[in-house]
Amino acid sequence: MTMQKTLGYLAGQFLIAMPQQKDPRFARTVVYLCAHSAEGAMGLVINRLFDGLTFSELLEQLGIETGPDCASIRVHLGGPVEGGRGFVLHSDDYRHDSTMLVQDGIALTATVDVLRAIAQGAGPDQSILALGYAGWSAGQLDAEIKENSWLNVPADPQLLFGTDLDGKWEAAIHKLGIDLSLLSVEAGHA
Repeated sequence: MTMQKTLGYLAGQFLIAMPQQKDPRFARTVVYLCAHSAEGAMGLVINRLFDGLTFSELLEQLGIETGPDCASIRVHLGGPVEGGRGFVLHSDDYRHDSTMLVQDGIALTATVDVLRAIAQGAGPDQSILALGYAGWSAGQLDAEIKENSWLNVPADPQLLFGTDLDGKWEAAIHKLGIDLSLLSVEAGHA
């Protein structure tokens, strides 16, 4: 039996902050939406780094031995909620009991086991490590979309796991076929 995706919900999509985004914490961000239902929404900002903490330092704090590739892994700022909690958004080639499949090919794991696997070189092929997340209560995200705070577009792994953080916002906008110079900072009605 296959699960049918509920119409109107945006899990597995990018949320792209509009230029007039009212919340400065989300200015020019791209959020990968991991969950969206009538109860609310949860996602991870994919184009901001967490300042002041490296992956190796995080592993050291957790008592996990670092491997040779750990220095190249960056820690992202996933959002303003629960900044001390870690999430790994990754390709679905890694699975653990606590892994949540988001969409075809993309999964989310929020346990220390995935960090240990990454440190040992046995983790997923592609991943984003984020501290904190973006969360919305019931109806809040829908209201923000209606207020023109966000655009949404289907996510693609190349942009999701790409390393050009500065270019992700513009690349996500271009996926919509929109010219940035035509985006108005004023919301209006026809």
